[in-house]
Amino acid sequence: MAEKLSTVRTLVKKAKDLYRKKFSEEAKVFSYAPGRVNLIGEHTDYNEGFVMPMALPLYTVWAGRKYDGMYAEIYTNLPEIQEKYLKFNIRFIDRSGPKWGHYIKGVMKNYYGRLHAFKAVIVSSVPMGGGLSSSAALEVSAYMFFDELNDGHSELTTLEKALACQKAEHFAGMKCGIMDQYISFMGEAGCALMIDCRSLTAKPIPIDDPDYVVLITNSNVKHELQGSEYEDRRNECHRAAEILGKKSLREADLLDFKNLMNKRFTLKASTSLLKRARHVITEIKRTEDAARLLQRSKYIPFGRLMLESHKSLKEDFEVSCPELDRLVELAMQIEGVLGSRMTGGGFGGCTVTLLRADVVDKVIKHILANYEGDPIFYVCKPSNGSKRCCYCARFA
Repeated sequence: MAEKLSTVRTLVKKAKDLYRKKFSEEAKVFSYAPGRVNLIGEHTDYNEGFVMPMALPLYTVWAGRKYDGMYAEIYTNLPEIQEKYLKFNIRFIDRSGPKWGHYIKGVMKNYYGRLHAFKAVIVSSVPMGGGLSSSAALEVSAYMFFDELNDGHSELTTLEKALACQKAEHFAGMKCGIMDQYISFMGEAGCALMIDCRSLTAKPIPIDDPDYVVLITNSNVKHELQGSEYEDRRNECHRAAEILGKKSLREADLLDFKNLMNKRFTLKASTSLLKRARHVITEIKRTEDAARLLQRSKYIPFGRLMLESHKSLKEDFEVSCPELDRLVELAMQIEGVLGSRMTGGGFGGCTVTLLRADVVDKVIKHILANYEGDPIFYVCKPSNGSKRCCYCARFA
């Protein structure tokens, strides 16, 4: 059945106990940040389009303390990570060491404030490689931890912190858009956020009807977004915008796409480039339509847009995979499921499904009986983004 979700309180206690075990002293500083699921608007963020994520009740938690010296010492017990201990000089930050440490070092490189030597442990309920933004949860919780080492003082706005964490992801080798860090900082309970990735503004979109829930299904097929597939698609999108004379595909519409089709031979536009442009242009429009529907509690047509989005990601953007397609197919076979789609960068990871609350168990049983894999299920409601450590400290 669906996984039981650990609360922030539970994870803080786990982190506190782990810190005591590893460092033989008590942690004094705590932070946390959530993962996210994107309901619709995939691969549109780096095209200055719209996205609609919600923060999840899945968290990455830090516990630790500062001390005099020049070194950071970090331990994590995440089962997906083999090299669990990291130590480095905070004055000489490079990309050596395990990959998960690159995200932390990237935050430190872009942290606006004093860096202290520290010891810390990290625990998390955000699955790695599942498309639920475990990297952003790590980055945002790291930034909040460094703020707490400075007694919570920061001269940056929340948006500026999100941009700093986006740069940290770039440092780690992933040229992502702003969505993941934005929602991890600024998520709102009971709402998705309609984020304009050009203006960097957002509007809360309520998802609070008790008759409907969001089911996340982790295919347990891992993906590596640093691979060439992601960069190829990003470059194709930028090339399409360049051919159209647009700053980004956000400025293009279906008429522009038709012109691109008509002139594809003259402009030397490849078939794949045309397909990538069509996905982004139509996905931005779907996301705008989806926001209007959810604002009027029109869940059924919203579900149809989710299915259209998956079809576009599968056929035009070509970032789905057989396992994700099968999970969507199986979910849609059950009455009461309104829509389902892959979520995240693609090439594995998770699907997100909107369905009636009374059919969740039926859907899970149907998938378990027919899916050739070992899926994990999460039933989630939109949650808040990261808050100050004083919120965590009460649990310590």
